[in-house]
This record gives sequence, C-alpha cells and structure tokens, in this order.
Amino acid sequence: PGDGEPAERALRAGCQPGDWIVFVGAGDIEAEVERLTESLRAKDKRRGPWQEIAETLRLRLSEGAKVVTEEPLAKKTTLRVGGAARVYVEPASVADLQEVVREVRQRGVSLHLLGRGSNLLIPDAGVEGVVVSLRNPGWETFAVLADGRIRVGAGLRLKNLCGLAAKAGLAGFEFLEGIPGNVGGALRMNAGAMGGWMFDVVERIEVLSLTGTRLEYQREDLHVGYRHCQELQDAVALAAVLKPREVSAAEQVGRQIDVYRTKRQESQPREPSAGCIFKNPAGDSAGRLIDAAGLKGRRVGDAEVSPVHGNFIVNRGRASSADVLQLVREVRAGVKAASGIELEPEVLLYGAKWEDEL
Repeated sequence: PGDGEPAERALRAGCQPGDWIVFVGAGDIEAEVERLTESLRAKDKRRGPWQEIAETLRLRLSEGAKVVTEEPLAKKTTLRVGGAARVYVEPASVADLQEVVREVRQRGVSLHLLGRGSNLLIPDAGVEGVVVSLRNPGWETFAVLADGRIRVGAGLRLKNLCGLAAKAGLAGFEFLEGIPGNVGGALRMNAGAMGGWMFDVVERIEVLSLTGTRLEYQREDLHVGYRHCQELQDAVALAAVLKPREVSAAEQVGRQIDVYRTKRQESQPREPSAGCIFKNPAGDSAGRLIDAAGLKGRRVGDAEVSPVHGNFIVNRGRASSADVLQLVREVRAGVKAASGIELEPEVLLYGAKWEDEL
C-alpha cells in the first residue's frame, strides 16, 4: 500500500545475494515493481566496490577473521539505532589488522573503529567505509606481569577487566566497571567515571598506525585530555599496560565495585542509550542545564531525553538515528534559549560530522 517505501525498506534489510523476490498484486503493481527493482539495482551498483574490497580481504585474512558486507550495526551499539557498514571486519590477529589497514589505504576508503558501541550514534544510512571491530576473543587478553602491572588487549571489555583485576586483588580499576566499552575505546576517548580517567591507570600503550606500523608510547609521551587521546586519532589501540593503585583483598575491591555499580544504577537510566550526549561546559553540567530548561522527557519518535538524567537520550523501543538527531537539535536550541550556552555533542556521530547535522 501507499508509496511502497515500507516494502522497499524491508527488502533492503532482508534480501541477500541469490534471493528471489515474487510480486503479487493488481492495479499499478507493474509500475511499482519497475521502480523498486531499479532502486535495488542502483543500490547493488553502489555496493560493487565494497563487495570487491570484502572479497579481497577474505582472501588475505586468516581463517578466524570475519568479513561481511552490509552488516547491521544497530545491535552492536548501546543505543540500538543506525544502519549497516558497507564492509565489516573482525580481524583475528595483528597481522589481519595490518592487512585491513593496507587495503583501506590502497583503496582510498575510510576506516572506522567500533568497540562495544557506546558513546556513538550511527546514521540510519549506515557507514560508507570499512568498519573494524576487535571482537575476536584473541583481543580480549588479560595477564598479570612479573612486576605487578597488567597487560590487557584492546578488545577486553572494561567490565571484565574490573572483574579479573578484583579476582587478582589489584585495586584502582573499579571506576571502569560500569562503562559499557572495551579497553581500546576507553583509551581512544580517555573514558572516565566516578572521578577517575582511563589514563590515570595507563603506563604504556601499543598501537598500530594507519600505515601499518606497530608503535609503543609511554604515558608521559601521550597527549590526553577530556575524551581525547591525540596519538589514537590516527591509530588503532592494540593493548595497554596498566598499573594498579595497590594490592588489596579481592573482597575489598569487590565491595568498592558494588558501591560504584549502585551509584551508577541510581543516577543513570536503564534504557538503551549512548551515555552522556553532550560535553559538560566549563564550570557547569550539561545535565543540569537540560533539566533547568525543562527538557527532561522531551521526545521525538521513540527517542527521549531521560527523566532520570537529562544528559542521556534513551531509546524507548523503535527510535531511529533521525529521531535522535532531531532531539539533539531541539535540546541544544532549548538550552541556548534558556541559558545562552550552546552545548556540544560528546558522542561520536559515526562515519559523519556533527557540523553537517547541527
């Protein structure tokens, strides 16, 4: 019925190479079939180069790597919105990752890193590039070194890092427990919570440059700030060596984790979100400004400014990226009108630029 758009969206989402599509109907169905098939052919033509890139990577990467085209990304994010990656890769080793970096560089296409999908918003149209995620178990390493430091792989979830450190009686990582990300993402964004920051516990990091060269940086050589590590803007984190604050009884470390977990659960929404949407302006809180402007509960589609914490936009079920973007615009405008302060997004607009949307 209507203009056929719902059918086209369903076909785009569900059809795979080799599938047959059968049309049954009356009236002007022939015209609709012609329009739809032309649209799908145009899409296939656009996908041609991406399919070639994927086939090349499948030949070059190890058997344990994953390479697919048009991989849906929404369920790989904490907000649960957004489209597909033109090419999606899960390398199984550093050698695999080097092959991906070389191929991307040679083809002149963009490379995008995807951790556990927090602190980002993926456009409904998806990502025009190669998306790389270190979700293979080989990246989730945790080892206590002879000097008491720990070496962790970039794919290790922060929650698991905290649990393993607690079991080993190593204190100082408890603040990371509730951050829904992995080590690589936490390094890239200098993730923080409960008064602590990722680079407070870092001694050195191992990275892969976008030319395929392995590098190592000591903490004192890194340029880090609020949600930022300069050396990782054009590099991929591979691993890090972290220093515990002290050796402590596992039970004591576990109790501190429980304290932070309870505090987080009481102050933040449970619904899917990307974390804090806006940066805190100097000397103030984005959440306070949003609350003062009366914007808690504001809704566009199924995207809502959380009634629990104003700096969270939550997905009430079927929100789209477009819903979230419109709500971001409305919140910024509301805060600007109420306080004169223009909030800046903290979450990454994945594969796109905020200045093109605001």
